[in-house]
Amino acid sequence: MKEALVIDAGVGNLGNLVRALERVGGRAEITTDPERIARAHCLLLPGVGAFAPPREAVRGGVEEALREALADGGWLLGICVGFQILFEEGEEFGAIDGLGLLPGRVTRLPDTVPIPHIGWNRLHGDKGHALTAGLEDSYVYFVHSYAPEGVPDELSIARCTHGRDFPAAAGRGRVMGTQFHPERSGPAGLRLLGNFLEMAWS
Repeated sequence: MKEALVIDAGVGNLGNLVRALERVGGRAEITTDPERIARAHCLLLPGVGAFAPPREAVRGGVEEALREALADGGWLLGICVGFQILFEEGEEFGAIDGLGLLPGRVTRLPDTVPIPHIGWNRLHGDKGHALTAGLEDSYVYFVHSYAPEGVPDELSIARCTHGRDFPAAAGRGRVMGTQFHPERSGPAGLRLLGNFLEMAWS
C-alpha cells in the first residue's frame, strides 16, 4: 500500500482528502509533526481560504522538515492554497513570501468574472505530464479568488481560464500541485491522486 502523509496546515478538507487517497490505494495519515514530515517520502499539503494562515502554519519547523524531506528524495503535492504557497509570493492582504519551491506569484483573478471562482471548470493546455494522465479536457472543481501568474510555461502542467488563463496544475521535479481540489473532482480527481501516488512510489 502506498503511504502518504497529509500536512495539517490548519485549513483544508483533510478528511475528504484522506478518504480519496484511500480510494485509490493509498494509506494516508494527517500530521503536524516535523520529525514525521522530514522522514516522509510522499507528502500532500492541502489548504483552503486565504494565503497567510497556512503559510504561517508551516513556517519554522514544518517548513524545515518539508525541505529536508524533499532534499532526501521526497515528493510533494500542494492542493488549492497549499499549491499557492509553493510559489515565491502571494499578494492577498499584502505581499507575503511563499515557500519559493516554484517560481511565480499568486495574484487576484480579474473582477470581470464572478469572484470567488467556485465550481466546475475545464482543464486545457495539458502537457502530457504523468500527474494529469487521463485528465485531458476534464472538468474539475475549483474554489479560489487568487491564482498563480508568471509561472514559466515549461512548469505548467495544465491550465484553466476564469477571467484570465492560469496554471491549474504546475510542477518542477518532485514538487507539484493543483489549484483545483482533486478530492472534490470526482473520477478525474481520483485519477490525479492515483497518478501522484504512482509517481511517488514507482
